[in-house]
Amino acid sequence: MKPLIVASKNPGKASEIQTILEPLRAWKTERISADSPDCDETGSTFIQNASQKAEFYSLQTMELTVADDSGLVIYALNGRPGIYSARFAPTDEKRTEKLLEELKGVTEDKRTAEFVCALALAKSGKVIWAVEERVHGRITIEPAGSNGFGFDPIFWVPEFGKTMGELKSEVKNQISHRGRALARLKEYLSRLQ
Repeated sequence: MKPLIVASKNPGKASEIQTILEPLRAWKTERISADSPDCDETGSTFIQNASQKAEFYSLQTMELTVADDSGLVIYALNGRPGIYSARFAPTDEKRTEKLLEELKGVTEDKRTAEFVCALALAKSGKVIWAVEERVHGRITIEPAGSNGFGFDPIFWVPEFGKTMGELKSEVKNQISHRGRALARLKEYLSRLQ
């Protein structure tokens, strides 16, 4: 089995990536160490930040490395929090509280949003593949569901009539922004085997 490094210190995100990539028998996913140095994210897009992380950690590990940059884009907030989603507030709970407070008084029809996930795959400090996927929905008035992490409990998925936080992991992993991006990564990696 060939090693594939998952460049994320977010345990929820890393676990989700590893679960979705698990069926790839030729690849063994490993997470970067929690005490690995941090990579500066100076890009202005999700793809740029994912690419920076993939390049940085592939040089640290000298292995094929996948990095993700993802976030929530809300049209009523001019695209915020966007690439700053993880830095919007210190914890998932605080991020959700802050977001719902900023959307107070915004009607349901104006609470449209997208979850965005960019993935980049790098080897020896060079990106060899990248993709971006999105899922459309809206922001609820209050959280519902305890599955997933981050903004999942306030992101309503119209096709299912539930928040991402209410969906079973198997369903979420198929329809989410990260699930869609990882499905494309699996196709690419299967051709490298």
